Amino acid sequence: MAGAGTGTGARRALLALCVAAAAAVGLCRVGERLHVCKESEYHYEYTACDSAGARWRVAVPHTPGLCTGLPDPVKGTECSFSCKAGEFLDMKAQACKPCAEGTYSLGTGVRFDEWDELPHGFANVATNLELDDGFSDVVENCTTSTWVPLGDYIASNTDECTATLMYAVSLKQSGTVSFEYIYPDSSIVFEFFVQNDQCQPTVEESRWMRTTEKGWEFHSVELSRGNNVLYWRTTAFSVWSKVPKPVLVRNIGITGVAYTSECFPCKPGTFAAAAGSSSCQLCPANSFSSKGATACQPCEPTAYAEPGSASCKMRPPCTDKDYFYTHTACDANGETQLMFKWAEPKICSEALPRAAQLPPSGLKTRCPPCNPGFYKSNSSACEPCPYGSYSNGSGCVRCPAGTEPVLGLEYKWWNVLPPNMETTVLSGINFEYKGMAGWEVAGDYIYTAAGASDNDFMILTLLVPGFSPPQPALEDGDSKEVARITFVFETVCSVSCELYFMVGINSRTNTPVETWTGPRGKQSYTYVVEKNATTSFTWAFQRTRYREAGRRYTSDVAKLYSVNVTNVLGGVASFCRRCAATGGLCAPCPPGHALDHSTGACQPCPPGTFLRGHPPDGPPACQPCGPGTRSNQVRSLCYSDCTFSLALPGQTLHYDFSALSASTAFTSGPSFTSKGLKYFHHFNISLCGNHGRKAASCTDNVTDARLPDEGGSGRVVTSHVCQAIVVPSDVVGHRAAVSSQPVSLADRLLGVTVSSALDGVAAPPELFPPASPELPDVVFFFRSGEVTQSCAGGRATTIRLRCDPLRPGTGSLAVPSKCPEGTCDGCTFHLLWATAEGCPRCSANHFRAIVGACQGGVQRTTYVWKEPRLCHGGQRLPAPRVRPCRSAEFWLKVGVSVGTCVAVLLAALAAYFWKKNQKLEYKYSRLVLNAAAKESELPAPDSCAIMEGEDGEDELIFTSKKSLLGKIRCLATKRTPDGFDSVPLKPSSGGTDLEL
Repeated sequence: MAGAGTGTGARRALLALCVAAAAAVGLCRVGERLHVCKESEYHYEYTACDSAGARWRVAVPHTPGLCTGLPDPVKGTECSFSCKAGEFLDMKAQACKPCAEGTYSLGTGVRFDEWDELPHGFANVATNLELDDGFSDVVENCTTSTWVPLGDYIASNTDECTATLMYAVSLKQSGTVSFEYIYPDSSIVFEFFVQNDQCQPTVEESRWMRTTEKGWEFHSVELSRGNNVLYWRTTAFSVWSKVPKPVLVRNIGITGVAYTSECFPCKPGTFAAAAGSSSCQLCPANSFSSKGATACQPCEPTAYAEPGSASCKMRPPCTDKDYFYTHTACDANGETQLMFKWAEPKICSEALPRAAQLPPSGLKTRCPPCNPGFYKSNSSACEPCPYGSYSNGSGCVRCPAGTEPVLGLEYKWWNVLPPNMETTVLSGINFEYKGMAGWEVAGDYIYTAAGASDNDFMILTLLVPGFSPPQPALEDGDSKEVARITFVFETVCSVSCELYFMVGINSRTNTPVETWTGPRGKQSYTYVVEKNATTSFTWAFQRTRYREAGRRYTSDVAKLYSVNVTNVLGGVASFCRRCAATGGLCAPCPPGHALDHSTGACQPCPPGTFLRGHPPDGPPACQPCGPGTRSNQVRSLCYSDCTFSLALPGQTLHYDFSALSASTAFTSGPSFTSKGLKYFHHFNISLCGNHGRKAASCTDNVTDARLPDEGGSGRVVTSHVCQAIVVPSDVVGHRAAVSSQPVSLADRLLGVTVSSALDGVAAPPELFPPASPELPDVVFFFRSGEVTQSCAGGRATTIRLRCDPLRPGTGSLAVPSKCPEGTCDGCTFHLLWATAEGCPRCSANHFRAIVGACQGGVQRTTYVWKEPRLCHGGQRLPAPRVRPCRSAEFWLKVGVSVGTCVAVLLAALAAYFWKKNQKLEYKYSRLVLNAAAKESELPAPDSCAIMEGEDGEDELIFTSKKSLLGKIRCLATKRTPDGFDSVPLKPSSGGTDLEL
């Protein structure tokens, strides 16, 4: 039953297919007028696979409506059927057959190796991703900024438009896509990714491509069954006015298709001698082939051809530009020979009229001396001096006691190429290494020889296994210098030649450091190495970037006169230096200690100073720290303690920058639009660091990024202040932003002050108009030791920290309006950092008290900040104070009560003393009457007792009037022991006083 059902479904499918075909070509109406199809007028195709995995082979005319009488559909092969590489599926026999000679196939795949024009099925799109942000008035037209086919490969754009090369393919089974590419310049963002028919990415980890170092590299990605859309996308950004090198792609192969019904002919310049070939071979030199060739044809003796050529070219007559000179190694007599050689490959002919002949060789001259650190052995070869000795090139001398050899490599004589140097030529046409010497020795210098063409890259590489600095470079130090390379060079050019200097770490991608264009006089260049690892230094010289046949500019050369690398691990010494002796071995000074050359001992740097390596005026020495900074006494690295006190008239403000120094501020400057691409100048800042540690870092996640097999990351620049170019994620089309071209702007903190200049670095206040006249900006001054071609004194950076209480946390960063890139001269960068963390610490001077009214017997005192509030952190506002209070009515009642009590008391006292006064007057009057009656004789008392009606407490009163106080005093002092008062009386006769 299952089989019957399947057959019925198949018949219905065939019926529907026939009805559709008939409707398409109008067979119902004009079939009688069409002739019977010939075998050459139709081809076979398979129908789509049904749910049971079956398909049918049907005949399809080349031109609809051309003929009739097509063969009946027959059952096809299984959907999983495929042929091997070198075979194709013969649709008529439905069997695999080998490809004929001169052709090839991938079996279940297709290959694109001819790029004279864009192959069928590819889409080439250029877009402008510029956003209308007001920074650019002109929007660049990107319609012509697409991938360009150039014969053997296809090249990307080099402007700031986005070019996308797309190819859609439907796979019947899981397969792969592979291609070869050259990606020499990280200034271009190059990504390759795959999406399914729902526009969902399938291979996210391989999106970002890795820059290439040595010619073409192979890249392969697995594809899933079904529809797949392949994308090759590039976007360049030349922010330093440098045109980047294009990305090249060739030999795109896709496997996993259902079948290959035909074989592909070999492209010109290749051949396939045997049947069943899966690829074609290149024709050797001086031979050629046409399309679909089974063998290569040799050129005539008067013609030549490079490997893989489709035709031969006539040999031109030789000129003086077709040969070069070199020197042989020194013989036992200390002599060298001048030799002339034809440039390889030799494409000229000496037999033609007026052709130049090779000059005679063999002229002997004295060998130059050995390079410093080497000596001549018995075989006249230069050998390195053993460790512990030094040499100026003539003989080895032991270092004196208390000294150590200064290890390095210094080459200033070029009789032979040093063993740690290698030279080669990279073709500028097909980017293949030719296995020939690109630089030749010439005694006093080494120069670029003649290449196969003028746009070849003449490459010279110096490999250093590592470095041994005299003192370890600290990760948290102000300078991480472990070595430096200095070379003297010259370029003699008649056209726009270019000399590149590149640095590679641990055999990773070479990073371009500096480029010189055009003729350059004899000059010196220094590069500081900050990572102790295996390092390669590469010089690449290209006479012209234009593709021209023959040699026209071989007289344009680059010359290296001397190369000096310091602190090379296992290097040689040209002199010795004094150092501290420990246990009989020469040991370098520990961090924070300077060498006393008079005693050879290490002395610690005094407090407030730090050890600065390689100052401009002499050897490493202790230098004073700048304002607002102090030294770490453990390592003597000058760092800011993140606190700063500023004395203003009438007050002292205290700052605390620990919140800004503990965590790096990731702040981007304003966006810019250049040639259709919106990007940011991304500044990463760490003001003080933690005990000198520099936490700011800028990365290059375009180059060497997302490599799960190696676990590596892109190039990282670490310093106090660094800058990178960032393309936002919404522009790139990826969830993470793209960062490139990182550069250090500051690796040493000079000081923290409110002045506008420090140590030769100026921070003009007019670049940022002041916001508050009461509170000045605090300026951090930085300097970078990296010397560039335009900045001979290195770069400098000023960070103007401005108090803005409305911007909490890291705040915002601004660049001068006159200099949108942060620098006006390319060497000194000025940044304004507005944040609440830049305000001084709050104190009692920053708030005031507000005393409220007395309500309900309670009075409230509230503390508020003075406006505008120009402080942050520090002392908090005191809590409101509440205390009881007394109203006016209460105090009035208290006053009335107290007054009444005082009045009553005074009235009682007055009545008491009045009564006393009456009694005394009475007694006194009695005495006066008695005295008057007897004329100065005292009357005899009638009785000793008190008469009736008298008070025993009565007192006698003086005849003379006394005051109230006097009376009281008399009453208290003149009372007799018997209880009576004694009063002195004066008789009228003037006798003696009598006392009663």
